[in-house]
Amino acid sequence: MLEIIGMSVEDAKAIEYCGANRIELVSALTEGGLTPSFSMIEKVINSVNIPVNVMIRNHAKSFRYSEYDLEVMQKDIEIVKSLGANGVVLGLLDDNKKIDTDGLEKLLEAVSDIDVTFHKAIDETNVLESVNVLNKYDKITNILTAGGVKNILENTNDIKSMIKNSKANILLGGGLNFDNIENIKKLTHATDFHFGTAVRINKSPFGEIDTNKLSQLVKLLEV
Repeated sequence: MLEIIGMSVEDAKAIEYCGANRIELVSALTEGGLTPSFSMIEKVINSVNIPVNVMIRNHAKSFRYSEYDLEVMQKDIEIVKSLGANGVVLGLLDDNKKIDTDGLEKLLEAVSDIDVTFHKAIDETNVLESVNVLNKYDKITNILTAGGVKNILENTNDIKSMIKNSKANILLGGGLNFDNIENIKKLTHATDFHFGTAVRINKSPFGEIDTNKLSQLVKLLEV
């Protein structure tokens, strides 16, 4: 499974055309991805036939969220569901760099029957401990991770443990590129991958999707 970050209708169409399986729709990629406008979400969903998962993140200051933030994010989830999204992407930590289970449970109340990806906030925690925490929540379908804060190639043992122990699908992302993907796939036996700037022109968050690169990646991963 290959998921690609998209920020526009043009991105979404290119991602689908090249043969990737799913879109993670965000705004502000330079900030790690924030919630896109509802008009953009609706337009993208109506422009492609592959699943679209939408980022639920209203600021880039940290992965800590106030009660007001959580109220906004709950409402965002409800609207995103009504627009036909396949799923949402979210992640919350407390002051001790652990999963914020209270905040997470509030957001999951709004989810109902769509997919949920817990994003790379997990990499700022003890990832193996956090997998056990997230296993308690059946609504979480994917965990996006590089296996920790180190370079992804240094985290392969933890990634293998995450894949073995997680109820949710482990979606590898963060630091993946054409130079390391085959080695990482071989070392971890991962099957789900997430790419961002590596498939953009000049590897820039401001660049368009490089359809040649993305088509090569689809062929390489045989998705």
